[in-house]
Amino acid sequence: MSGHSKFANIKHKKEKNDAAKGKIFTMIGREIAIAVKEGGADPANNSKLRDVIAKAKANNMPNDTIDRGIKKASGEGANVNYEAVTYEGYGPGGTAIIVNALTDNKNRTAANVRNCFSKGQGSIGTQGCVSYMFDQKGQIIISKEECGKDADDLMMLALDAGAEDFADEEDSYEIVTAPEDFNAVRDALEAEQVPLADAEITMIPQTFVDLSEEADITNIQRILDLLDADDDVQTVYHNWNE
Repeated sequence: MSGHSKFANIKHKKEKNDAAKGKIFTMIGREIAIAVKEGGADPANNSKLRDVIAKAKANNMPNDTIDRGIKKASGEGANVNYEAVTYEGYGPGGTAIIVNALTDNKNRTAANVRNCFSKGQGSIGTQGCVSYMFDQKGQIIISKEECGKDADDLMMLALDAGAEDFADEEDSYEIVTAPEDFNAVRDALEAEQVPLADAEITMIPQTFVDLSEEADITNIQRILDLLDADDDVQTVYHNWNE
């Protein structure tokens, strides 16, 4: 873990998303399309679709918009051409960056992502060049302000459902699971009506990199901002200790 609460970062992301709802809804719509294509339109039998629906609800996507996306992706003649691609590379000061994208044109996306790195003095590497520095985990964030449960009761609920770790941070609780246990833990929390501020399968850095040079900080922020603005980019993971 980073040693400090990640909830502030999540709130920051949500504020940015609220300011660009059209973009986040488009991104989630692509994820719904891919999930339906791979596993069908029934969330009960498609864990990936359940994950995307949970993400959609966490971003205040209306239920009818979610339903329309599922029906469109599963309809007769549905033409879902998006492909999942991952890029790995290096930012300033030896920072590691992983980019997940959904695209209908791999050449365009690869060129755009490479350009984002170049403009921030970073570089794209080969597959696997930095992902070994991260652990894939399920991560659930619960806002203390919105959750009335006792911390010990919440911890036992999560651990009994299969969670690996429970952290009591300043303004939130953070629950970490193995990827295969994520759905069971999330379902157990939702069954007890615990409000989830964020819940996803993510990449958690094993160690974080501090940047002290102003130029390095400016450049990595430029990379992250450019990637965030790219319509094909879905998620970005890095080990910069912001």
